[in-house]
Amino acid sequence: MVALIKRVLLYGLAAALLVFTGYPFLYMLATSFKTQQQFFQSPFSLFTSINLTNYSSVFQMGLSRYFVNSVIISFTSVFLVVLLAALASYPLSRMKFRLNKPLFLLFVSGMMLPVHATLIPTFILTNHLGLYDRLIALVGPYVAFSLPISIFILTQFMKEIPDALEEAARIDGTTDFGVFWRIVLPMSGPALSTVVIYNFIHIWMEFIFALVLINSPENMTLPLGLQKFYGEFSVNVPGLMAALTLATVPVLAVYLVSQEKVIKGLAGGALKG
Repeated sequence: MVALIKRVLLYGLAAALLVFTGYPFLYMLATSFKTQQQFFQSPFSLFTSINLTNYSSVFQMGLSRYFVNSVIISFTSVFLVVLLAALASYPLSRMKFRLNKPLFLLFVSGMMLPVHATLIPTFILTNHLGLYDRLIALVGPYVAFSLPISIFILTQFMKEIPDALEEAARIDGTTDFGVFWRIVLPMSGPALSTVVIYNFIHIWMEFIFALVLINSPENMTLPLGLQKFYGEFSVNVPGLMAALTLATVPVLAVYLVSQEKVIKGLAGGALKG
């Protein structure tokens, strides 16, 4: 009887959490199908009508260009983060040298740095380099501020890889790079997936650096482009919800597909031999 009560309470809590976390997305999707008039008449109703006008309107307002810009920036930044973090994490986790711990602490200390405190220096540096108002201007800050947490996750995960595999490879004459490329990197798949998903979500929806470093409409990313739905005296709420839905669906889909590997990567030691 006690076990049954615990199970009922557990499922009840899970259902409550599902409603609490799922309702905002459901409301956003339902509102995106309404007209302005329908929204003002019944702002909290769900799926009272199906109207695709908002979706055609957001593309006419240039959403496709913002979407492409976000894709370019996100994929470029995430690729560089994964590459640099993996190359840094391998020696920190598998090699013994005097500066191992100080270097690791130096990398990880970047997580304590307030990101917004660097806006002015980043803006000045970007201007001096002649990169202001160019998409490439966003890559540097995104990569720099994504590396600390990425190195932390990968280093902790790579430490759990059995030493016997590396020793066997070295007996066969494999070089350090061969061990990294053929053994350590493939076995770090869950951690790499975690790094990819975590950083992709953050970079995809990042706003403040894009606002400071980008000015031209043709170079705007999705978060900046969403400002077009804010008028001087009113907000096109259904149109904004349609744009937010299109911006959220890719991230949500990628996360749902990769959630198992993300959980394994965060666990930091769930390896299969």
